[in-house]
Amino acid sequence: MTRLTPQDGIAVVTGAGSGLGRALATNLTEQGFQVVGLGRRLAALEETQAIAQAGRFIPMPVDVADPEAVTRAFAKIRETHGAIALLINNAAVYPRKDVLDETATSFMHSVAVNLGGTFACSRAALDSMVETGHGRILNVATFADLDPLPASSAYSVSKGAARILTRALIADLADRFPGIVISDWMPGMLKTTMGIPDGLRPEDSAKWGVELALMCDPSLTGSIFEMDREVLPPRGLKGKIKDAVLMRRRKARQL
Repeated sequence: MTRLTPQDGIAVVTGAGSGLGRALATNLTEQGFQVVGLGRRLAALEETQAIAQAGRFIPMPVDVADPEAVTRAFAKIRETHGAIALLINNAAVYPRKDVLDETATSFMHSVAVNLGGTFACSRAALDSMVETGHGRILNVATFADLDPLPASSAYSVSKGAARILTRALIADLADRFPGIVISDWMPGMLKTTMGIPDGLRPEDSAKWGVELALMCDPSLTGSIFEMDREVLPPRGLKGKIKDAVLMRRRKARQL
């Protein structure tokens, strides 16, 4: 299998009540998928439902920072809708607080959403994916950990740790379950409440995200895409010499 279809199972999108999550979820419904949208506010999820393809979006109020609530939600999804084919971990918070305005409690709340929520949802979805032998997990990521902006300590640390989580999941699963494809996607600077006023429209970025999410070739496991283009890993000196000798040129994939 190199591409997911609606016949493969249900899609789950976290943070589906607004912004990029809403755009991803509605785009998937337009592709024919049944989509369960997770979010903290039912009213916001119902707004997404109103613009999605009729009958294809199921709102499910869940705080991804609550691992027990996540476990119950995914069990209900499987019981009601069957196999989970796709999970897009999009939910995140960006409190924009100077470190002197943070407390240990507020800092760890960001960690609970951005890192804990990604793990809890991934772990719950994996129960279904391991059973079927295939599935797709796409984590919405950022390079914020490499060069943190002011007033972003909790966001930068938690999102950076989530990128490590992607690699850790792959280390445990890739050899045993090559049909479960896991990767990171960086959507670019968006015109959302967490983004910038002159950023990309979430609807435009979501087209790339959905295209990548539906690609489940095992060669994508561990890949990183930024917007619509693959970010190739750095190559060491030995690798560069080998490439030169073999006249081999690596080419980034584009959506």
